[in-house]
Amino acid sequence: MQSSNGRHFGAGNGPGSSADNQEEQSVTSRDVRQEDPWHDTLTAGWGELDGAGMPAPAAVPRPRGEAERETAEARARDVYLAVQQSEAFQEVRSRYRRFVVPGAAAFLVWYVGYVITATAAPGLMARPVIGAVNVGMLAGLGQFASTFLLTWAYARHARLRRDRPALELRWDTQELTRGVQGGIS
Repeated sequence: MQSSNGRHFGAGNGPGSSADNQEEQSVTSRDVRQEDPWHDTLTAGWGELDGAGMPAPAAVPRPRGEAERETAEARARDVYLAVQQSEAFQEVRSRYRRFVVPGAAAFLVWYVGYVITATAAPGLMARPVIGAVNVGMLAGLGQFASTFLLTWAYARHARLRRDRPALELRWDTQELTRGVQGGIS
């Protein structure tokens, strides 16, 4: 068998034995530098004691350039706030609300009406329509049908009315954020 670094390993006493692998790993692990910025910091509560016998808070190292990163993040936040207040964003949100609020209200009324009718008028729901199929069964199947219909209508509305402007707005926002951050990621 061969590992990802090209060295052979396996069981037995040959060149891929466990002892050889442990020796190779200990040699290479000393040469590998940890890129984790938290590698050398103490875990909270595991520091040395301060003068009062309480654990001293662990010092968090500040990476180089953090002040520049914070100002770039603040400028990026300003970009998102400006986009949120823009006319294009408000139009996308209003298109969303104009569909979702009436759709959710109509579906909620239909669902609650079904439940109330089923509990308050069992005779109506038990009235046969065709053979063993009664009004309650048709109304229950209507719940499923209306769920699928509302889902289809929502997806269609999103595709035709909101997806393109939202995608353009997202693209513009990312371009503005990249320009403000200046390559800091």
